[in-house]
Amino acid sequence: MSQAPTPLETAHGFSPPTVVQFSVFLVNKVGKLLDLVENFDEASCSICAVSVHESSDHAVVRVITNNASEARKLLKEDGLPYGEHEVLVVSLCEGHTLSRLCLHLLGAEINIAFAYPLMIKPNGDPTIAIAVDDHTLAGQILRRKGFTLLGEADLPKMG
Repeated sequence: MSQAPTPLETAHGFSPPTVVQFSVFLVNKVGKLLDLVENFDEASCSICAVSVHESSDHAVVRVITNNASEARKLLKEDGLPYGEHEVLVVSLCEGHTLSRLCLHLLGAEINIAFAYPLMIKPNGDPTIAIAVDDHTLAGQILRRKGFTLLGEADLPKMG
């Protein structure tokens, strides 16, 4: 007679696809964002999403690419300070809307720290990057509710 898996074993059985978001710290000067995106244009990875948050002396540019290892290499070569954070990329479509996504995560008391859209539509549907406090649980819930989660390999090369 086999034993049922313990809750701990079950919890580790699923890991949703995540994408690396880079938070790049730039001096808040005219042309710095252009320099950053032009460097990606010349590299073998494409920017799939970008979000800029600025203050008087610096800007934090959140970037998702289709090749995290190449992006990491590029940022190091350019000497740019950055941090990394795993985010979920979720495809939205009829019946699987942003409001439904928020409702399902709220029901599980999962906080969305920030969210922003991607510039690409891998399946032809709008996509959104979300940072949550528990991406494994959030991914399990969203998949169970029929949402499509995308990984780095699902993000096409732009241009």
